[in-house]
Amino acid sequence: MSLLGTLTVLPRVVPVVAGVLAVGGVAVAVLPARVRTRRALRRRWLACLPAAALFLGALSLGPLGAALLAVALGLVAVGAYVRTTGLGRGEHTALAAAAVVLPVVAWAGPRAFGLPLFGLLFLAAVAPALFSGDRARSGERAARAVFAMLWIPVALTGLVMLQGTAVAVGLAVAFGELGGRCGGLLLSRLGGTLARPLAAHSPARTWGGVIGAGMAVAAALGTAGAFTEGMWVVVLCGVVMGGLLGSAVTRGAGARDAGARLPLLGGVLDRMGSLLLTLLLTMAATL
Repeated sequence: MSLLGTLTVLPRVVPVVAGVLAVGGVAVAVLPARVRTRRALRRRWLACLPAAALFLGALSLGPLGAALLAVALGLVAVGAYVRTTGLGRGEHTALAAAAVVLPVVAWAGPRAFGLPLFGLLFLAAVAPALFSGDRARSGERAARAVFAMLWIPVALTGLVMLQGTAVAVGLAVAFGELGGRCGGLLLSRLGGTLARPLAAHSPARTWGGVIGAGMAVAAALGTAGAFTEGMWVVVLCGVVMGGLLGSAVTRGAGARDAGARLPLLGGVLDRMGSLLLTLLLTMAATL
């Protein structure tokens, strides 16, 4: 899989996103008032407008815009993760610093990425817990911090390093989540395996949703000119397993929705889980 140029992908993606948002807005507007989910759907549609504008607008500015977007998303996600998992101020500081520094490094000097840098990241993640004097939770806190370092700051450097491929990945993740939700609702009605949950901690995610997500991801990658069998497998795995991972983190910490919320959206970690894991997997497969 090769990297795509941002200026090549954006002209293909922007009209599609605008069209989908326009159709979605009309669909929500004409829903009968008696439909109980009308308000929730309207709120989600309103939230998608600034989210799409922010994502595409930042990436259209090139590596610097991508780095600034990665920093902003990283700080929000780190704050949500720390509050959700009960990590201390030291871990918060280390993770927030990485969320700022790593995208800047990816923009200014991507060659700096290597084992020495990852060794420093590991030490920065575990040091606060090891020297906290917390006898009961030091091991747990260190493990949670190392996981967060990889899952959030490292993954978000993909917005910078993947160039135009990051645009295609973002579109495919958004379409995949929508396709998974619609596929789950429609195909699960057939019963059998299609209605079976993928995991006990996330009963709303079914095998029918995987089929819907797979179709939507293929359509999105094709629209962006990024479809290959390998890329489809990588993104689909990221969408499906990333959603499960975000749900597992929040449920495992005793918080269904992460404490920090994006405007008009659900938990930050639930919403960003698919994008984070997909970026990480795409970097592993591409760079």
